[in-house]
Amino acid sequence: MAAHISIIGLDGIPEVRAGDDLAAVILGAVEASGEGLRDGDLLVVTHKIVSKAEGRLVDLRTVEPSDLARRHAERFGRDARQIEVVLRESVRIVRMDRGIIIAETPQGFICANAGVDASNVPGDDVVCLLPRDPDASAAALRGALRERTGIDVPVIISDSFGRPWRSGITNVAIGVAGLAPLADYRGQEDPYGRMMHASVLAVADELASAAELVNGKIDSRPVALIRGYPFARAEGTGRMLLMDPERDLFR
Repeated sequence: MAAHISIIGLDGIPEVRAGDDLAAVILGAVEASGEGLRDGDLLVVTHKIVSKAEGRLVDLRTVEPSDLARRHAERFGRDARQIEVVLRESVRIVRMDRGIIIAETPQGFICANAGVDASNVPGDDVVCLLPRDPDASAAALRGALRERTGIDVPVIISDSFGRPWRSGITNVAIGVAGLAPLADYRGQEDPYGRMMHASVLAVADELASAAELVNGKIDSRPVALIRGYPFARAEGTGRMLLMDPERDLFR
């Protein structure tokens, strides 16, 4: 493991709109930073700009709420239209209480409100959805960057998730391309000679969370460049971070 890494937040990224060339936008910010891309760098990109580029925005004025959405919204003082979008983006409702819906998404994530969010989105009646396939989005961005720079830069697409039994949210990796998202220490000995049997680190989640320290929530800095972390190159995916149902003790 590295004793030192650098995390560089990239400024100057404009408001992203549907159809924008995200690779060009990011490379422009990298160039403006004076850093340049190097072999061994990786990028953490918040899902909002990916979703915006892919047109994953919903105008709530076009949404007709169902009876279930209306009842839940009336009970907790929420917007029935946004509740309806959450229900449409859910394949399974885990919990629906206190104005919050914990849902499983088509991508396999279990998160609040199926990832539907209005923050950092222009317009009073617009919400943002998760990318349809975050791994494919990460792979496409990695490929575009490699084509234009000749450097194979792994890409992590991140989003903020809450955590059971812990206050606050933290960024996690929902899409991965170009690196192994897990570091498996099982079968290795610790410094005291004890064999490790359960230590599998979610390094893509840790990198996504670390990047949030420079991205911020209100700083218009949706991309971070991480330098100096000795990641394992692999055709990894974010889906590798999802727990198999048979191992899930809380399902």
